[in-house]
Amino acid sequence: MIVRIMGEGQVRLADGHLTELNKLDDELLAEMENGDGPGFRRTLEALLSKVRELGEPLPDDSLEPSELILPSQDATLEDVQELLSDDGLIPG
Repeated sequence: MIVRIMGEGQVRLADGHLTELNKLDDELLAEMENGDGPGFRRTLEALLSKVRELGEPLPDDSLEPSELILPSQDATLEDVQELLSDDGLIPG
């Protein structure tokens, strides 16, 4: 799966990591629903760090269709709400 982090680029991520990422996505969604700004910030940073850790960066000159688009690390709660689907940021 190709994942784009807005403002950073793309990484190739094995589908097997989605379960781990979905846990962080669920936490993020709960924090957003509860208006927990500090928790939201902490979990968003953890989610993006995990994607960077588990993913293999694609070359800057590569442009693959992204199957998943994540917000940048400095995204606001409102920015992220615009990207949400019923499943959160990560389907499943």
